[in-house]
Amino acid sequence: MKNVTTRTPARSRRSAQAPEPEPVLVPEAAAADGYGAAEELPLIQLLTPEGERRSHPDYPLDVDAEQARALYRDLVLVRRVDAEGTALQRQGELGLWASLLGQEAAQVGSGRAMRPGDFAFPTYREHGVAWTRGVPPINLLGMFRGVNNGGWDPNEKNFMLYTIVIGSQTLHAVGYAMGIQRDGSDDAVIAYFGDGASSQGDVNESFVFAASYNAPVVFFCQNNQWAISEPTERQSRVPLFRRASGFGFPGVRVDGNDVFACLAVTRAALDRARTGNGPTLIEAYTYRMGAHTTSDDPTRYRGNDEVELWRARDPLARLRTYLVREGQADDEFFAEVEAEADALAAEIRAGCLSLPDPHPLSMFDYAYTGPHAQVEAEREELAAYLDSFTDEEAAR
Repeated sequence: MKNVTTRTPARSRRSAQAPEPEPVLVPEAAAADGYGAAEELPLIQLLTPEGERRSHPDYPLDVDAEQARALYRDLVLVRRVDAEGTALQRQGELGLWASLLGQEAAQVGSGRAMRPGDFAFPTYREHGVAWTRGVPPINLLGMFRGVNNGGWDPNEKNFMLYTIVIGSQTLHAVGYAMGIQRDGSDDAVIAYFGDGASSQGDVNESFVFAASYNAPVVFFCQNNQWAISEPTERQSRVPLFRRASGFGFPGVRVDGNDVFACLAVTRAALDRARTGNGPTLIEAYTYRMGAHTTSDDPTRYRGNDEVELWRARDPLARLRTYLVREGQADDEFFAEVEAEADALAAEIRAGCLSLPDPHPLSMFDYAYTGPHAQVEAEREELAAYLDSFTDEEAAR
């Protein structure tokens, strides 16, 4: 779904006389561990992959045991929602599913940083953010099953419907942010997009408008390393968070597998926005452990060694290790969370299978806000076609 240039045709488009350019290695591409050299690429991290707590002078975070357990519960349940979505698609119950596996901490941390009045503009993969905004998981499945357009009220949840068009939601977010700015609101807006979308014109245009009008918006880029089958370094000669400086606002790179860091950094950026200090670009440096969508085969373009490297940085495992090390959770707590995840999975499966199919004519209901002659003519044509079937034929 991300619009990027594939590798194969690239050489054929160059002049026969033009030499093949040497690849440019940015620090993140050259780093052996994938996180980059600390002195070259500052990475905000408050919880190491080994579950050790760190502090940062610019992003203090006071998290007690109850809050840490709540975040762990979020991560486990969100991962289970995602696993059920993948399973249901494989069994033919969904047309498609975009997995967030590996990106749970980026989504839960940033989602929990929002206040009730803040508004989020997602892509099509923000299942974890949807969870934090109170969107029932069954609504997410309805869209991928093709029976509704989302199923939740964006104004009730302060969470916009999923956006399939790559990058367009960033312009919507900035427009909304400029609107509440003029209303005198102290709320803020967050726009989610991926590393592939950062090459889209819409995203760069949204940066221009946000900077020019000092809009109260946070751009949250989940850099999961792969724009479908293209690695980040194929489309950007500099780390993504550094692009912000060219537009006149700050950028920061956070460990996207560290839920504490994502919470602290996003909260600080939202507070900065709501107090009149303008936009911030957050690059959550994470990894897409699964396929881009269920129609993708990642084994065709990346090796298992890379996947295993990132498996050791699993966001759930590091938080669990921290909870155990600090004596903030015991086996009983973990068993309760797993039981809750099992119950949620059963609820999701039953709910998905019971979703009613929409009437064929309902596809015309939301094409325009008001009557439209061409749409009405098309509706009448389809209605006449459907009426031409006998009841027995229609039942088939």
